[in-house]
Formats: sequence, C-alpha cells, structure tokens
Amino acid sequence: MKKALVVGGANGIGLAIARELAQRAGMERVTVVDKAPVAPEHLLPGMESLLLDLASDDYSVLDRVTDIDTLVITAGFGKLALFRDVTEEHITTSFQVNTVAALRILKRYYPLMESRDDFYCGVMVSIAGFMSSPFFAVYGATKAALKIFIESVNVELEKAGTSNRILNVSPGSIRGTSFSKGPTNLAMITTLAREIIGHLERKDDLFIPQFETVYQHVLERYHADFRAEGRHSYDYKLERLKSE
Repeated sequence: MKKALVVGGANGIGLAIARELAQRAGMERVTVVDKAPVAPEHLLPGMESLLLDLASDDYSVLDRVTDIDTLVITAGFGKLALFRDVTEEHITTSFQVNTVAALRILKRYYPLMESRDDFYCGVMVSIAGFMSSPFFAVYGATKAALKIFIESVNVELEKAGTSNRILNVSPGSIRGTSFSKGPTNLAMITTLAREIIGHLERKDDLFIPQFETVYQHVLERYHADFRAEGRHSYDYKLERLKSE
C-alpha cells in the first residue's frame, strides 16, 4: 500500500481509515474525496482533501487520482423511517450515493483491480444488505445491491486470473461514526479501522465485524425464518426510535 484513495473519508470510519493509512510505513499519499473537506485538525502529512458530491454526475475530480494501489469506499447514508414516510427524492439519492456511486468509482479503477499487480479494495456495505430491515427498507435495498454486485465481480476477478478482490465490509451500527449525524469519535473507531485495513491487506472478500458474537446468530435466525426475524427487527427499531 503506497497510494490510497478513500471515498467518504471526511468523517466517520472513512476518516479513521484514511488517517491509519497515512501513518503506515511506505505510504506516500492518501487522497480523501468527500462532499465536505477534511477538517484541518484531522489532516496528517501525506493526506490531501478533494471535494466530490456523489449525488452529482460530475466525477471528473477523480481524473486527478489515477496512480493508486488502494481504494476504500465508505460513503453512504441512511434514514431510520418507514417506507411510507420517505420521499421519492430520498429513494433516488440513496441509490445514487450508496450504490451507483460505488459502481461508477469501481468501474474507473477496474483495470488496476483486474491487473496482476497488487490492488487493495474495500467497500463499506452493511449487515442490512444481508436481511430484511424494516424502517431501513431503502437503505437495506441499496446495500443488498452492493453485496450481490461485489460477490459477482469477485468471481469475475478470480476467473480473470488476478488475486485482487473487493472486500465487503458489512458492520451493524458503529458507535463513534457520523452516520446518525453525530460527531466522529476517532478513539472509538480506530481499532475497527485497523481491522478493516488488515482484511484489505489479506485481500479478503468479506468482513462482518462482531460476526461470532452477534451477527452469526442473527443471520441464522433470519435464514431459519425471515418473517419472524423481520418482525423482531421492526420491534427493535421501533424501540430505538422511541428512545431517541
């Protein structure tokens, strides 16, 4: 890993990953692209911040970032709400930012990914992409699309004869990020950032944080009876909304 691009790295887990990469021996440059700039106090030597609104059609700023060997896409957003309460604009923007943007960026760098040279790539998906998620129906749909895309393209990469893979990082809720509009707490998410980078280096294709302790059992319940698990998820999120 020498030159990295982190999409969505102005805050949250993306910022934590960008800062960890910037501090690694041999890292020459970490470029962060996001709708907002990286706050000056978070910029480390070797980091640069470029502006890109993933909901726009103009991705030309990426023309300035070509010689990379590491790509991490963490941008995304969700809204805890029933489907009846979301707007059509929310639906289209969710897919533009969470799904289409990732595919467009991966397409730009796919020749590097498909080559015999080492290329490290990871995309922040979500455990919501693995199961029904009431109150998160649109968000879950955007992430389910990403999940299937990554699994499909990883087979294409294997058949092309390269060892490079796209890492699907699918956590549940991560405390300390800005996903719910709160402030980023780097101290709370640095360990996870390091774990993600470790999986990138090994060219793994899937990482579900807390799998053994939490999500293995959740997925087993879901596959045993997806309707019952959906109802359980609905009740859990309803209580979460009431407590906010």
